[in-house]
Amino acid sequence: MTDIDKTAAGEQGAPAAGPEAVRAVPVRHYGRYVSAVIAIAILFAIIYAFSQGKINWHAIPDYFFDHRIMQGVGKTLLLTVLSMVIGIVGGIVLAVMRLSKNPVTSSIAWFYIWFFRGTPVLVQLFLWFNLGLVFEYINLGPIYKNYWSDFMTPLLTALLGLGLNEAAYMAEICRAGLLAVDEGQTEAAHALGMSHGKTLRRIIIPQAMRVIVPPTGNEVINMLKTTSLVAAVQYPELFRFAQDIGQNSGAPVEMYFLAAAWYLIMTSVLSVGQFYIERYYARGSSRQLPATPWQKVRANMLSLGRPKGGMA
Repeated sequence: MTDIDKTAAGEQGAPAAGPEAVRAVPVRHYGRYVSAVIAIAILFAIIYAFSQGKINWHAIPDYFFDHRIMQGVGKTLLLTVLSMVIGIVGGIVLAVMRLSKNPVTSSIAWFYIWFFRGTPVLVQLFLWFNLGLVFEYINLGPIYKNYWSDFMTPLLTALLGLGLNEAAYMAEICRAGLLAVDEGQTEAAHALGMSHGKTLRRIIIPQAMRVIVPPTGNEVINMLKTTSLVAAVQYPELFRFAQDIGQNSGAPVEMYFLAAAWYLIMTSVLSVGQFYIERYYARGSSRQLPATPWQKVRANMLSLGRPKGGMA
């Protein structure tokens, strides 16, 4: 049996070598580089194709702030706000009806949501606009009586078609938000003697807003774009005015680009507002609020000035 000399290393007097430093080598993602090159090439190809097309780009800035376009922008925003008010109020009512233990009100709410979610908005607009072929008069007794064609104006048609359809979608959004609140909250409120209506107003709805706000913001943006459909029922909004100017000026495609630019501007502004509203309602649920766009820019600028460590 061989003896192991345990003192040999110590007698030599050489210091023990420490762990060798490890040089961190970043992983190279060649697929990302290839996909980036392909995406840039496609983008330049699209830009080149449009630059070669017979498009009068000078017509867009000439009509960008035309009084008819600005009037259309104003009416589009007004129609969006009014339709969303109808949709939100109707959605809250329908959501409460859907969650009711009364089978009659619950069934009525279910049928409403089923019908309006199951039919296209454009079809609903044409139905409202052409009901004058079915009903000659609208008779509300001593309150109001008139010809249906005079009563159902393009604005009223647009509001009913967009607002009532939106109420069906908002009902499901509100219902999901109300169901997201723990049932213990309701039980605790009732134990304190609060009524069902007061519990909804003070306890349930404020907590449900965190779930309701994000999809509602998406619905507002979607509503802004959906207002372009009311041009089919003769309501003059942005898309309708752009069409008329394009036909009269001989630049229809250019006016479509102009309308698209205005829609992009308005939806971008609404997206920023949606971000800050969501950030506000996230205060009670998140330990750290999401960074604002300006904070992200500052963080990226600061990270560029920091030296990158190559050792680990």
